[in-house]
Amino acid sequence: MKAPPSPASRSRGRGGQSARPVRRSRGGLARLGPLPWIAPVVLLILAVVVWPIVELIRTSFQNISISGVVRGSAGTEKYEKLFDESGFGHVIGYTVLWTVVVVSVTMLVSLGLAQLFNQRFPGRSVTRWALIAPWAASVLMTAIGFKWMLNQTAGVLNTVMLDLGIIDKSTDWLGSQSTAWPWMMFVAVFVSLPFTTYTLLAGLQTIPGDVYEAARIDGAGPWQTYRSITLPLLRPAFLVGVVINLINVFNSFPIIWAMTQGGPGSDTSTTTVFMYKLKETDIAESAAMSVVNFAMVVVLVLLFLKVSRWNEED
Repeated sequence: MKAPPSPASRSRGRGGQSARPVRRSRGGLARLGPLPWIAPVVLLILAVVVWPIVELIRTSFQNISISGVVRGSAGTEKYEKLFDESGFGHVIGYTVLWTVVVVSVTMLVSLGLAQLFNQRFPGRSVTRWALIAPWAASVLMTAIGFKWMLNQTAGVLNTVMLDLGIIDKSTDWLGSQSTAWPWMMFVAVFVSLPFTTYTLLAGLQTIPGDVYEAARIDGAGPWQTYRSITLPLLRPAFLVGVVINLINVFNSFPIIWAMTQGGPGSDTSTTTVFMYKLKETDIAESAAMSVVNFAMVVVLVLLFLKVSRWNEED
């Protein structure tokens, strides 16, 4: 009777040589995984985003002449000077108010427009194309057009209101804070509506019709359906619209600069306009204002994401 082959003999192949598993060596690029593909994007982000931020922070701690000559370190002197500016608190407050009002109104109006454009009605294609006009036009050009319309002497608004007997004399709509802010906010909402409306419209069109059909069969009313189905499923698109609008509106410069240049004084200035004015007298202080502005944008976005619980599923 033959003895069973030993493990050593089983592991041998033909010719008495032991069989070993074949290991395939991976190439150099394979070892790097996706890095070669994302490296250009990472380098672009470093060059366009990270490096300017680092330079901005470094500049805010330097003593720089109007001609751009660096005269050594200034420590925190520029930040102290910035916080001591008479209009600093006023500018910060109105920047937050400007952002909250414009973004809130934009989202509410866009929600209604998106719901309207999601329905079938005669001329829907024409009205959809018409909504693109404020988006396609230059923001600066739009702001200048409204500035001419609101001109005290030759503006269309004053002319029409005088002819209709609504006002007794021409009003300088952009000459005072109480009337300039509402008009600038109106223009900001006007130019923000197209992008936000189409973002929400895209979100609405991804909602399956079967969901609404099931809700109707269950006896849900229009408002209950909208609150329990449409709004929760629209949440991702809504968050995208809010975050992008927060960043754009907070950093809005052309509208304010074209219509009032932040005046009179700093009454209609936001942080970006105030920063632009500071560069005429102190470049490093302007850089310090830019750092504060950047920090405020980050805080606002993070605060909104925290409150909205964007990474939690319903």
